[in-house]
This record gives sequence, C-alpha cells and structure tokens, in this order.
Amino acid sequence: MSGKSLPQDLLRPAVLSSHAYAVADSSGLIKLDAMENPYGLPESLRGAWLECLHDAELNRYPYARPEELMRALALHGGIPADMELMLGNGSDELIQILISAVAGAGRPILGVDPTFVMYRIIAEQQGLAYHAVPLDGDFQLDLPAFLTAMEQHHPAIVFLDWPNNPSGQMHPVASLEAICAAAPGLVVVDEAYHAFSEASFADQLGRWPNLLLLRTLSKEGLAGLRLGFLAGPPAWIQELDKLRLPYNINILTQKSASFALQHAEVLALQANEIRTQREFVYERLRDMGLQVLPSRANFLLFAVPGRAAAIHTGLKNAGILLKAFTGHPRLGDYLRVSIGTPAENRAFLSALEGLL
Repeated sequence: MSGKSLPQDLLRPAVLSSHAYAVADSSGLIKLDAMENPYGLPESLRGAWLECLHDAELNRYPYARPEELMRALALHGGIPADMELMLGNGSDELIQILISAVAGAGRPILGVDPTFVMYRIIAEQQGLAYHAVPLDGDFQLDLPAFLTAMEQHHPAIVFLDWPNNPSGQMHPVASLEAICAAAPGLVVVDEAYHAFSEASFADQLGRWPNLLLLRTLSKEGLAGLRLGFLAGPPAWIQELDKLRLPYNINILTQKSASFALQHAEVLALQANEIRTQREFVYERLRDMGLQVLPSRANFLLFAVPGRAAAIHTGLKNAGILLKAFTGHPRLGDYLRVSIGTPAENRAFLSALEGLL
C-alpha cells in the first residue's frame, strides 16, 4: 500500500454521497431550460459598456466591499435604508454561506417540495438534515402543514422561493407573515424572479428580526455576471459576512453590474416583454389541451402525463432544450419551459404541437 489517501478516506460521507448540480449541454440548441433573460444588453449600449471596462485594473484585487454598487443594488431592490447588504457570487454562494453558518447548530433546514434544488443539495453536503413540506395538489403552500413542520423540526433556516421554482406560483403574503412570526430561526425569502412577479417582500425587512431577503441579477439579463445579494438587519449581515471569502465579486462583474443598474430601465422593458410573452405561451399551451400552471416568474410548468421524457427528447432533437425532472416523484410528468424571445417561443410551440 502506498499510503496515499483516497477520497473515501478523507472526505465527509455527506460529500461522498451527494451529487453535483447537473447542467445540461445546450450547444447549438434554443436554450429554454435555465430561466435566463434571452435578450442581453442591446447593441446601443454595448460600446458604452465596453468603455466602462476599459480602465478595469485586472492586476489588482477588486473592491472587497464595493459600496457604490451596494447602494445601487439597495435602491434597485427597494431595500429599506436601515438594512445592510452582503454580495455573493450568485445567490448560490449566499445560500452556501447561510447554511454553513448554522451547520454546527444540529438543527435542520426547512423548505417546500418541489422548490429550488440547491437548498437541499447544499444542506445535505454540509451534513444537515433537509425537511420539505409537500405543496398541495395545486402546487400551493400548505400553511398548516408548514407551521406544524416548523414546530416539529425547529429548523435553523426556512427557505421560501417567491415565486417558487419550478411551479412559478406565489405563496400568499399572509402565509409568509405567519411563517416569519412563528419561525424559531431564520426565514430567507428568495426573490430570484422578482423582476417578473411585480411583487416584493423587501418592505417587510425589519418587521421581523429573523427575516432575510435573497436576490440575484441573473434572471434580469445578467446571469453571466454571477451577482446576488442578501439583505437584512445589520446584526445578521455583519455576522454572516465573516464567512464571505475576500474579493468574491470580481472587478468586471462590479463594473458591469454598476453600468447595467445605470440603465435599469432597459432591464425593466425586457422584463415586461418577457411577462407579455409568458402569457402568450401560457394561452397557447392551454389551447393545446395541456395542464399548465399560472406563473409569476419567467417560466411555465406544464404536464405531459406519461410522455415527458419522450417529448423532452423530441424537442431536443428539434433543437430546443427544456428542463425535465426525470426521476422526481412529483414532477416526472412535467416539463418546465423558460420564456424566450418571440421567435424562440414560436419555435418551441410549433415543435411541441408536432409532438403531441
């Protein structure tokens, strides 16, 4: 024996038994699987954007706390002035920081099912139990069951995706309020899709000392920048910020995000077009006789009982990539389509109609 350790000799069982987040190869396909804004910066702004990057000092570390950018993000997000922000390399990094901060508490993480899969993946990789309260038959929050689960499991953190991924539905505000009032630990409201929901819980920050708000710019057309932020009472943010690695937001992201926020009206117009297209696609899916959930996000979840895998493959062969939920006990008969450009949406609908 050489004495060299193998992964199974050193790594935690929770890591060895986990699975990496799977990202499908989208090369050459119309990409409608990842809830991205399909538009990007308009050509009229690209020259000015590149000019703002011209003096980026790539030989220097970026600002550790880009205060000007953080103020712009707070204004953009409607964050109350007495709250603080922490920036993350996408919202995923912030979720990881939150969960690692409570990993020694011996208390679980709580969410709903189905919801954003990274809550469970990161919790289990950190060795924490993850409990999920099933949504009801209409993919709505079962508040009594959720309150009972909080009382039973005493979670360190409750994660609520609002709107919820992959259902696209909004939990009632009164339910969020009841959860905040009863939660024994942190409540994190994840507003990744706020640009399309036209609703926010940001004005509730400070009403409950255990409420934090999670945001990302990814869905607004800036997914390539990988920028998210966590907002909440200073006492929480200052402690959590100890776990943030220094210089986690690179200089190109800082400058590009600042530029984009100076032109937020362009992002708002794109979000409005996506909302309009969402309703168009929703009605067309219903006209095909499909069960499709009303959505406040930039995607739609629809059922194709017994045919999800075949239709997913057929669409891929036609050059269109959707999200399938192979093996999921609740979602095996469903597909999720992100809202693309009008041309992309028409191509998807035409290909789908030919497969039904």
